[in-house]
Amino acid sequence: MTRARATGLSLTSWVLFASSGPLAKSVMDAGWSPAATTAVRIGLAALLLVPYVAIQRPQALRFHRKDLWLPLAYGLLGVAGVQLSFFIAVERIPVGTAMVLVNLSPVLVALWIRTVRHTQLPIQVWLGIGLALTGLVLISGPTARLDILGVAAGLASAVCSAGYFLLGEHGAQRHDSLGLTAAGLTIGAIAVLALSPLWTINAGNGTIGQAKVWLIFLTLAGFGTVLPYLAGLRALRDLPVALAGVLALAEPLVATLLAWLLLDQAPGATQLTGIAVLILGAALVSGHAGNQHTRHSHSPDVTSSPPRP
Repeated sequence: MTRARATGLSLTSWVLFASSGPLAKSVMDAGWSPAATTAVRIGLAALLLVPYVAIQRPQALRFHRKDLWLPLAYGLLGVAGVQLSFFIAVERIPVGTAMVLVNLSPVLVALWIRTVRHTQLPIQVWLGIGLALTGLVLISGPTARLDILGVAAGLASAVCSAGYFLLGEHGAQRHDSLGLTAAGLTIGAIAVLALSPLWTINAGNGTIGQAKVWLIFLTLAGFGTVLPYLAGLRALRDLPVALAGVLALAEPLVATLLAWLLLDQAPGATQLTGIAVLILGAALVSGHAGNQHTRHSHSPDVTSSPPRP
């Protein structure tokens, strides 16, 4: 796969994640708790994908005993952990603050590459990440309300998100994307359902019909969960993990644009400046990755090599 196609897949993944936000909000506005919404969403996604993979590509669901830690960690961190900790954060702190915290993951990924893999990242990458995060802060806007537990949950979501990228990069190089996604969704669904069992789920307050609620859930499961996880994992096979982390900042950017187009919430001058700064930062990281790929296509560096175990 070409770098451009992998970048397109990654961006498609985050556009789908961002677009699913209004759908999830409509379900929660109908009386469903965030944990219940997450549990049903992930559970339905697993029910949609696992039978298909089991029939069409059963070998993709087979993992060596020494590799069982990977789908377990991917499901707990990259699926259940990210979503649950983020929902806990947005219940206690403003959404904009939670978005800033969860999107600290590119910094954590870069620090992992530098400290654990002992690989030097050029100043251009650090500058690009810094600009992208600055743009995100400008887009999200200021806040005066903070909560220790909410901030801790937001930071936890950033750690889980970094785990999604690093574990996904590791798994994408060694396992079938369909199998790892199916296993991760199944494990994530089990973990979330353990915290929010089906018999405790509130079926809503009747503001929208149950038939519509379940249609929304099916859409969330298919287009807002299965497809973006598959696209993101496949992209990580050919994208530098540092670049993939920065591309994730497309999610709040798309959410801002959707609010503008669908809800007539036009961004102000500060938000428009933030969008420009974020795009500039992403371009710096992307430009470095592209240059390294061109110069070292036969001797890959950290931006294109498989992750270390």
